[in-house]
Amino acid sequence: MLKIENLHAEIDGKQILKGLSLSLNAGEVHAIMGPNGAGKSTLGYVLSGRPGYEVTEGSATFDGVDLLELAPHERAAAGLFLGFQYPVEIPGVSNLQFLREALNAQRKGRGEAPLSGGEFLKVARAQASEIGLDPEMLKRPVNVGFSGGEKKRAEMVQMGIIDPKLAILDETDSGLDIDALKAVGDGINRIMRRPDKAVLLITHYQRLLDYVRPDFVHVLAGGRIVRSGGPELALELEREGYKDIAA
Repeated sequence: MLKIENLHAEIDGKQILKGLSLSLNAGEVHAIMGPNGAGKSTLGYVLSGRPGYEVTEGSATFDGVDLLELAPHERAAAGLFLGFQYPVEIPGVSNLQFLREALNAQRKGRGEAPLSGGEFLKVARAQASEIGLDPEMLKRPVNVGFSGGEKKRAEMVQMGIIDPKLAILDETDSGLDIDALKAVGDGINRIMRRPDKAVLLITHYQRLLDYVRPDFVHVLAGGRIVRSGGPELALELEREGYKDIAA
């Protein structure tokens, strides 16, 4: 599904990714771990097409298509979803308005008919109920006044509505208490644990991986993957840290 080869990327002239290679197949969950400044978030930004990040070498294909040649909205329409460590607030725009516009823009990009207001509302309420978010909160401005857990639950609602092929989740466990962490983990499993989907989890800690068990764990250090293994690798890193990982 996703194939990255020898990817180099920089921002403001500073090279962050330095020859990263990684492949994800449909049906797989991959976790990316590593020290601060290793390039984990940069990887997510580059794949999603965030402005300011320049790819200087290498390639990334998504379902056989050159991902780097697509505009950000085209990547989203193709099925790529990026979850943020700190979801942004959008005053004056309700969650329902934001999510309906986002979904219908993607449907239009795929040549599909837009959902009517009633059809969308049914989908949104169902997704909110599944994740334990009061559907009334969807009427509020995007993330304004939301707690950290509510923001992450709202992001799971967004992911459920968008229903992507590939979810890149950047430290989704950041700032969550135990109940919210379990709810988010359950949401990821419910939405994305399917044979035709894949997940790239970017995290510092084992705790999210207790709920979303990865098929593969990779250590990113110095802008490239320096070690890969199974779920046991995350446990080793939790015990021993990154001090012996080559950069």
